[in-house]
Amino acid sequence: MSFVKRAALALLAAAVAAIAVPASAQPFPKKGVIKIIVPQAVGSATDTIGRALATHIGAEIGQQIIVDNRPGAGGLLGSELAAKAQPDGYTLFLANISTHGVNPGLYPKLPYDPIKDFAPIGLAGGTSNILIVNAELPIKSVKELIDHAKAKPGTLRYASPGQGSSQHLAVELFRTLAGGIDVMHLPYRGSGPGVIAVMGGEASFMMPATPSALPAIKSSKGRAIAVSSVKRHPDFPDLPTIAETFAGFDVTSWYGLSAPAGTPQPILDELSAAMRKALSNPAAIKVLLTAGMEPTPSTPAEFGAFIKAEIDKWTKVARAANVKIE
Repeated sequence: MSFVKRAALALLAAAVAAIAVPASAQPFPKKGVIKIIVPQAVGSATDTIGRALATHIGAEIGQQIIVDNRPGAGGLLGSELAAKAQPDGYTLFLANISTHGVNPGLYPKLPYDPIKDFAPIGLAGGTSNILIVNAELPIKSVKELIDHAKAKPGTLRYASPGQGSSQHLAVELFRTLAGGIDVMHLPYRGSGPGVIAVMGGEASFMMPATPSALPAIKSSKGRAIAVSSVKRHPDFPDLPTIAETFAGFDVTSWYGLSAPAGTPQPILDELSAAMRKALSNPAAIKVLLTAGMEPTPSTPAEFGAFIKAEIDKWTKVARAANVKIE
């Protein structure tokens, strides 16, 4: 082959490479819009937090991030969709206490593996649940609630957003620590209807997340008697914790970002760093606090360990209470 032909072939090969490389080696995140799959409906606390993270993490990395709401089946629908997404950093998932805490202990077979199918990015934070009672009941403390339940077994009814929800299991954990008090479970279609039931007297008490509990707290029809976190809630410093009665009681509705397993580590590290920086932004903190969530950023490794601990905790609670979903 002549020198001229060899040179021409070399130039052709270089030209092809110049065209091909940018398509496969574009630096993250320049390929396009990133989406966060949120496994709950628009307007929910999870949705509000997802949108706050999308806005502020997007600003940190200079790329638009949108929220893709995929509610249904207690978070299973969105979780499965995220688990099967392309692991390229452009599909993220807002993991929470239901999808990566409670569900693994409730379902004998999940359509996703919360550990093997996801790569943790970081914990965003959490919010306390608040134990509320109907205001007409003569109950103003955790002790009085337990005493009332023991004096009149089977007469108190507690609301939850549904069978097997984190709030359902939170009360089951409370029941166990209280010596197995006899109370009736009333599952509703969401936290809102459950809170309304408590305010109206159809249900006696409930343990919803702080944002959902506010209508009852602000009205004359509901009464807050305790918070579920280990520390007192900053917005309700005079409200005792359940842990002050039962040491070790700790229930927090938490949220964090994950990506499909197989997402390159440099991308996970970049997103995690941007997330931690975003969670220190005063504007982001204000939005999250307004939504009832206290930011508690973490590393991917810390978030991964946290998820495993939550799964272990709630699996034990579900088994002890004999709560499962076929």
